[in-house]
Amino acid sequence: MTTATAGGTTATAGVTTASAGVTKGFGQRGDFEKRDFEKRTAPYRRELLTHCYRMLGSVHEAEDLVQETLLRAWLAYDRYDADRASLRTWLYRIATNRCLTALRGRACRPLPSGLVGALEDPGAPMTPAAEVPWLEPFPDGPVSGVGTGDPAGVVAARGSLRLALIAAMQLLPPRQRAVLILRDVLAWPATEVAEALGTSTASVNSALQRARARLGEAGLTEDEVTEPPDHEQRAVIDRYQRAFEDADLDALRTLLTQDVVLEMPPVLNWYVGPEAYVAFIARVFAMRGRDWRLRPTSANGQPALAAYVRTPDDPTHRLHTLQVFTTTRTAVSHTVVFQLPTVFTAFGVAEVWEG
Repeated sequence: MTTATAGGTTATAGVTTASAGVTKGFGQRGDFEKRDFEKRTAPYRRELLTHCYRMLGSVHEAEDLVQETLLRAWLAYDRYDADRASLRTWLYRIATNRCLTALRGRACRPLPSGLVGALEDPGAPMTPAAEVPWLEPFPDGPVSGVGTGDPAGVVAARGSLRLALIAAMQLLPPRQRAVLILRDVLAWPATEVAEALGTSTASVNSALQRARARLGEAGLTEDEVTEPPDHEQRAVIDRYQRAFEDADLDALRTLLTQDVVLEMPPVLNWYVGPEAYVAFIARVFAMRGRDWRLRPTSANGQPALAAYVRTPDDPTHRLHTLQVFTTTRTAVSHTVVFQLPTVFTAFGVAEVWEG
């Protein structure tokens, strides 16, 4: 079992546990009604988690919001009218509005490239920004409830979860973000979105237009969110893994596009181009040593590697980072290196190498 599957199971298990907690304490409504609620909502829990993640950019916050959604749904379950909306639509309405409430007054969750300019000196001092609520990756697992969206941008099933898109959506105002997700990812009609958000169809269409324009400015066209076939991505990452574990900087350089980006929250430093990328990796090898082990996994529908390093004074390979990759058919075009405890927890990765 891969760590991604373990991570996905962890997140799903959290939601399942939350559901049990939601219904606990409401025994006066009857065990049959509780079982009926759990059975009917179970098929939607994973996709609700995915939806809340798109809105919030954080797995653990998304889990909390799914719990809130299920609690609110349970409290109103005796008033649910199937003639007015499907159960799925009803749950999404609750989840979306809970997310909008949670986002009031909160800062967005960016990547470093969304905050500061790229550095040219790979030897520049590392600048951590612990106060920033960083965007987190999403552990892969079954993701349902994804529609076919607008051909101008953002809406392939896996494309709607790609880190670049999630990062760009985090820069949208929350209501624009909600409209974009409901219209372009979930393929809701504008009238249903308007009803869910308590606004007019004209306002929904206007918000959608502005959101799409913002993503267009970020360069997220249809081509940008189209992934190469899985076997081609994996071939690139397999070669990258071998080069990294061999500390072969020349081999790494051949696996990078000319405009490759390397960023690493919670550090603000980020770099563009193969020379800066490889020079920074050389710095990492000099600081941490060259004895690395990498375990393949996946996140946001993209290949990823959990990286472990053994220092000269420690016999054990210990977890260092989770690295998420965007690839072309032949090379790596973007690497986001996460060194955040919340990310390690969400993915359920072991703290030490288990070879």
